[in-house]
Amino acid sequence: MLIGNLGTDPEVRALEFGKVVKFPLATSEQYNNKDGQRVERTEWHNVVVLRKGLSEICERYLRKGMKVYIEGRIQTRSWQDEQGQTRYMTEVNCQEMTMLSGRDEQVPPKETPAPTSGPTAPEGGDDLPF
Repeated sequence: MLIGNLGTDPEVRALEFGKVVKFPLATSEQYNNKDGQRVERTEWHNVVVLRKGLSEICERYLRKGMKVYIEGRIQTRSWQDEQGQTRYMTEVNCQEMTMLSGRDEQVPPKETPAPTSGPTAPEGGDDLPF
């Protein structure tokens, strides 16, 4: 279980069985060190969402900076790089996700251009019937 903030917008790849969504998640802790100074430590986690339905929700709604709650399991993969060295990557295979950011933070607002023609508000601005 992790609570953290997305480091980037989710990266989406289509595979034959569905979509894979990946994003870095930053978790932070704050504490006082032995000298009494406040210290913040941030840890980065690679999150992978494979579950159909959940991957579509992550693709549609998650954006950089949003706070989320993740449940999943740790998985370590290994592969050989071009020099023949064995490389390892540890990921969180996400099974559940809950968005914790406020409603205004969930999807960045889109800019809408001001109308160039059509009806406009009356001069007073408050001539509403209610």
